[in-house]
Amino acid sequence: MKIKGKLIFKSDRADELVNIIAQTLAPDNVPDMETRITGNCATVGFEGDKVGTLLSSVDDYLMNAKIAYDILLQKY
Repeated sequence: MKIKGKLIFKSDRADELVNIIAQTLAPDNVPDMETRITGNCATVGFEGDKVGTLLSSVDDYLMNAKIAYDILLQKY
């Protein structure tokens, strides 16, 4: 059985923050991850066979997104 999860990031400054972060992290997506950017939000879908694996992937993604966000805040 596949377990699915989704993170949705929204911002009024999506073009400056959310999209940049999602585009920066997308190349590191594993095969069971998908990033979609539409309007003012970025959606990242996760899929896995085990809850622990899925949670680890989400945790890694959020940690990297936080780092990217902190770097962007220094720039803007």
